[in-house]
Amino acid sequence: MASSRLVIMLSIIVQYVLALPTSFTSRQSSAIPSYVMGYAPLVWLYSTEQYNPGDIGAQLVNTRPETNFSVVADVPTPLTLDNLNDLNALTPSGGEIYLTSIDDITTNPPWLNGVKPDSTGKTDGASSCAIIVNDHGSGLVDAYYMYFYSFNLGNTVLGMVIGDHVGDWEHNMIRFQDGVPQAMWFSQHSFGEAFTYDAVEKQGQRPISYSAVGSHANYAITGTHDHTIPGVNLPFGLLLEDHCDQGTLWDPTLSAYTYSYDATTNVFAPYIEGTPTNWLYYTGAWGDEQYPLSDPRQKEILGISLTAKYQSGPTGPEDKQLNRTDVCPTGETCVVSPVLTARKA
Repeated sequence: MASSRLVIMLSIIVQYVLALPTSFTSRQSSAIPSYVMGYAPLVWLYSTEQYNPGDIGAQLVNTRPETNFSVVADVPTPLTLDNLNDLNALTPSGGEIYLTSIDDITTNPPWLNGVKPDSTGKTDGASSCAIIVNDHGSGLVDAYYMYFYSFNLGNTVLGMVIGDHVGDWEHNMIRFQDGVPQAMWFSQHSFGEAFTYDAVEKQGQRPISYSAVGSHANYAITGTHDHTIPGVNLPFGLLLEDHCDQGTLWDPTLSAYTYSYDATTNVFAPYIEGTPTNWLYYTGAWGDEQYPLSDPRQKEILGISLTAKYQSGPTGPEDKQLNRTDVCPTGETCVVSPVLTARKA
């Protein structure tokens, strides 16, 4: 009788423990779909690229959280990818937290340069990519390949570089149906382009993305691309130009964190146990806040804020519309072109 009660009690305890919610970091998803890795993009960096892919975690070592140009109090010490989301609770009402460079970036501290991929395409010692998989059901899967750079070099306009900022997130997204790639999104600054998978360049079955020098905007072919009109890749030079070539080949999968994403619960789960995950919930910026004109480092053309030399750092993957209806982000006119179009050098 006693042994029977013991069995019942143990059963109740086990059911209770299993029902307890797990932390974000301890949840683990099943294996990442093989096709997500097998069709992952390869990225050509520009031949003279100075600002290579950076280590996501190292960004926290070289910055400090600030808001309104003041250091945020009561920040976890040390700040890591496992507790970065704790900053959300410290964000002032109506404000934003910025991971602000400890160094004066005009001195070009070495950490801004990132890590140049080696002969295998790996950013050795630097985790520079996050692959996030959203399974919509019925065989429809979106895979986001998020690329991180420690610094973004802007474009030259009227003899002045505008749009520099600390931290840079760009991405490709591939839409799959039943494991077969259908279309691919190329992020370009705040906009981008989409093409059918059949249209894009490939190495084997892996599609090619060209990363523009400095800005790291992603394009489907090499050459010169004018993006003066947002979302339009003009066939002639106008004002704002990106430049791409086949410089150094980067394979982001070799140094990537991998996750599934449940859009219903807004939960990220790592495919590999021990992968830091909480950083994906951080809603602040990954670089400095745009400096005011009173800062001697700052310059603007005709006092227009949008032409500032130094602009605010970007938000992270959490803010890149990970649950899309179309291949393109919501708010964009979504044209999935079956033909590659761009101005070539």
